[in-house]
Amino acid sequence: MSSALHAGLLALWSGGRWRGVLVQGPSGSGKSDLALRALDLGFRLVSDDRTLVWSSDGTAFGRAPETLAGLLEVRGVGVLRVPALAFCRIDLAVVSGTPERLPDLEVVVLAGAPVRRLALQLTDAAAPHRIREALCRLGAGPEESYQGGLPAPAAPTMGESAP
Repeated sequence: MSSALHAGLLALWSGGRWRGVLVQGPSGSGKSDLALRALDLGFRLVSDDRTLVWSSDGTAFGRAPETLAGLLEVRGVGVLRVPALAFCRIDLAVVSGTPERLPDLEVVVLAGAPVRRLALQLTDAAAPHRIREALCRLGAGPEESYQGGLPAPAAPTMGESAP
């Protein structure tokens, strides 16, 4: 089962593989603008504006239609040719919307495969950073995501009080 979606697809090298983020939203919601900002953080373009999505063994994948491969539309500038991946696995679906403070990632079905879903304001300056963090923490609960990177406090030594 495959389908063409009005969405962009970005990928980030993490955990030894390319991890894809499908970005969905209406025209003018900031999908391509988000992609342009994400490229500065090490993401790679897979597709802009239209993404062909299919599944294999319960995993969603996506790529650009041949006529759009390697092209990114930058509003006010034009269409740019950028380095792009041919395809990638889709690990996260980001939709234009208001994010929750500590969300439990929902699951959507893309081409018959389950994919985690996250709502974000696509034009928010921190959106590419939030996507990167969400990709790195997939599977962790909100508490673990919030405190997982903090070191455990050191035990007090003789004569010190606990923090």
